[in-house]
Amino acid sequence: MTNSEAGIRPEQVVYCPPAEYREYAPFRDYESAYQNYLKDPDGFWRDIASDLLWFRQWDKVREWEYPFAKWFINAKLNITYNCLERHLKNNRRNKVALFWHGENGTKKIYTYDHLHRAVMQFGNALKNLGVGKGDVVCIYMPTVPEQVVAMLACARIGAVHTVVFAGYGASALNQRIVGSNAKVVITADASMRRGKSIPLKPIVEEALIHAPSVERVVVLRNQDPPTCLLDDFEVDFYEIMQAAEKKCPPEEMDSEDRLFILYTSGTTGAPKGIVHTCGGYMVGAYYTTKYVLNVKDNDVYWCTADPGWITGHTYAIYGPLLLGATIFMTESTPDYPDVGIWWKLIEEYGINVFYTAPTAIRMFMRYGEDWPNKYDLSSLRILASVGEPLNPEAFEWFYHVIGKGKCPLTDTWWQTETGSHMITTLVGEPMKPGFAGKPIPGVVADVVDSKGNPVGPFQTGYLAITEPWPSMMRYVNDDEEKYRSYWESPNHRYYSTNDLAIKDDDGYIMILGRSDDLIIVSGHNIGTAEVESALVSHQAVAEAAAIGKPDAVKGNIVKAFVILVEGTVRTPKLEHDLKYHVRQTLGPIAVPSEIEYVDNLPKTRSGKIMRRVLKAKEMGVDPGDITTLDE
Repeated sequence: MTNSEAGIRPEQVVYCPPAEYREYAPFRDYESAYQNYLKDPDGFWRDIASDLLWFRQWDKVREWEYPFAKWFINAKLNITYNCLERHLKNNRRNKVALFWHGENGTKKIYTYDHLHRAVMQFGNALKNLGVGKGDVVCIYMPTVPEQVVAMLACARIGAVHTVVFAGYGASALNQRIVGSNAKVVITADASMRRGKSIPLKPIVEEALIHAPSVERVVVLRNQDPPTCLLDDFEVDFYEIMQAAEKKCPPEEMDSEDRLFILYTSGTTGAPKGIVHTCGGYMVGAYYTTKYVLNVKDNDVYWCTADPGWITGHTYAIYGPLLLGATIFMTESTPDYPDVGIWWKLIEEYGINVFYTAPTAIRMFMRYGEDWPNKYDLSSLRILASVGEPLNPEAFEWFYHVIGKGKCPLTDTWWQTETGSHMITTLVGEPMKPGFAGKPIPGVVADVVDSKGNPVGPFQTGYLAITEPWPSMMRYVNDDEEKYRSYWESPNHRYYSTNDLAIKDDDGYIMILGRSDDLIIVSGHNIGTAEVESALVSHQAVAEAAAIGKPDAVKGNIVKAFVILVEGTVRTPKLEHDLKYHVRQTLGPIAVPSEIEYVDNLPKTRSGKIMRRVLKAKEMGVDPGDITTLDE
């Protein structure tokens, strides 16, 4: 039993914000702002939404028929009109929208005018390929400006984008292409990583073998000599763009039309296609980028997340562009060519707001303070964290070594399904290392027991969201039952986050980790079922189970327990082959760091693998109730 389960208060450190933090505070007083929201939720969201431009105003702020919600009913809009034209009208035409820094030192700059023109022209190029409103376009690209152009061009013409992280393998890519019924795939010939060219086009070619919905493939060719294209099926990114008309009016979208599908790892096999819609997502992304990340007009803002994840969607692209901010993006990994590269980029580009993951922070901690101390980080104004709980030790290092104790540090909790921030410590509020913070105005959350009843201070429970919010997912693609499973059970009626948490006497919430079968590795959500399916698809494996094992740098690593087919010899080469097989199937992020061969796996009488028993044994703790274990 942990201290929190026993109700014992863990030691808490509180950093009260200096007076200068108050000038950044989004609300004069958090409690008053939160109570004002509770008194008039629709009025709160109406005021936020009114900052943005709508082709037609809504008839009603929301409709809530549990567990289904609609927001800004009958409103018409286009998110790119708010990301682009709105700023051209406000004298930001020549303001830098995007700085991009390639791994080899190549630099690209897009002003808002330049980005607007590129998005319109590529939107027309997609139309010329037969892409229309409601069609799905799969984007499988490295972190380059053209990826941003492709996403915005889809939204411009009313197409639905589904972005796939370029670290995934052919099988995972195929699942997402087939699951979304994608009509066109946009990719690149290769990506750059740690000085090496990583081919992407061959992965796409393999993924398309059983993907009949795909009619065309668009290839961004960066290699020299240019890669060959298959006539009539594959086309060059810039050739089709330059051949297209330059003016592309924004498609008028209903607030509830689909904007994108983003796949997140499932706990029962196939990944889930989370669907976000145009109006509510736009309002949530705008609100939280402005009020949580506190991005100001003169800031240079860097979110280190890959656009293939929800953080990249909301806070590397849509949120800051809705504000008219200057975004910084880079191909560079945090440790190449050395572990000073990110600090060097912060100095070079004068980064003001820096949003990154605990995994990166913990990696930097291993190398001490000398590397960041080589660079001038005085431009930093706000630090923020995302992806998994920010442990107190990482908070202290980030706050003192990088922020010099002068930058507010906001740890953010949210999910692919929520679309935008839900729980954090707003700038200007007291900070508690290890605690994400409180629900932001606009969010109603609590820590509850298995029956949905609030638990006492410092008692472990489940993090639950009890009221709808604009950026919430509308459904799981083609699977209403999966969507309902988030909200409904025999014991409760709330949105179940599947995270364990505690709450202190002041209402600050600490996220303890997942309660379901997802593993968060370096900020990436990996489904145990996906890893197990990949292992079992190898001819030597009869059964497999995967768990997350705590790791000082990555947060967790994947450990696999494998039952081999009878007669198979356990050799070091076999372990290498199994890891390589997972890598080829799912990509490098899902490769088990450890494989243990076993003769049997703990299962319930109904045959479900009890992964928590494996994890408890691995951690040397009591596995809890095992009465359902099949003897």
